Amino acid sequence: MKVQLLSDLHLETESFEPAPAPGAELLLLAGDIDSTWAGYKRFRDWPVPVFVVAGNHEFDGRDVTQAAAQLRTHCAAVGLVLLDKQSRVMADAQGRRIRFTATPRWSDFDVLGEAQRERCQRAGRYFLQRMAATHHGLPFDAAAVRTEALACRAWLAEELTRPAQGAWDATVVMTHFAPSLRSADPRYGHQPGTASFCNADDALLPLADVWVHGHLHCRHDYRVDHPGGGTTRVLCNARGHVHKGEADGYDGLRVFEV
Repeated sequence: MKVQLLSDLHLETESFEPAPAPGAELLLLAGDIDSTWAGYKRFRDWPVPVFVVAGNHEFDGRDVTQAAAQLRTHCAAVGLVLLDKQSRVMADAQGRRIRFTATPRWSDFDVLGEAQRERCQRAGRYFLQRMAATHHGLPFDAAAVRTEALACRAWLAEELTRPAQGAWDATVVMTHFAPSLRSADPRYGHQPGTASFCNADDALLPLADVWVHGHLHCRHDYRVDHPGGGTTRVLCNARGHVHKGEADGYDGLRVFEV
């Protein structure tokens, strides 16, 4: 299956016109498309199905529980499918069935180890204050983010270990947050703030053929070899901000094959 991947378009401030990639059979939007949600209308009448996972900025200034349901309705109104702790199986042109498993994942702040968790949570406060989201009327702070992140991971681990029983031939995981420190932005390296962008989901990578993510404003395409054999391809096609030079050379028609 040929899949187009976009994320971190930030259409609330950026000037970018998405276009369908020639030959793509599916479009994946891996979060932070538009914090106002208005930009999702640009994908109305897209020529192929569009799967969406929410990014952190989709919840800016909103209650995360209420916004998740509202964003699902908003996406459906323009013909998009929001996947939140859900899987969807799609058949490609050759009849292969691909399972797309998606969750935002959020940050559990343990990517640098449990001993660094508190330090990482302190660093994360800056991003969360800018996000200004709430959860059941309370600030969506680092502790609340970690609780949601662990729920996402528990669901993901259970879903990825569910026997296929002939229902699918390959699995693509889509998260907004990165599954490994291998995806850390080389501009910043492995510092406490990196825990707000990457998780240590390396143990889950062997359960996926491809893992796509967004959130980091840099591009990635690497393979992780597994001790028992096989590899997982990890991709990020985030655009980022023009004023920071992050969008330089961006390929909005990027397609990968499953």
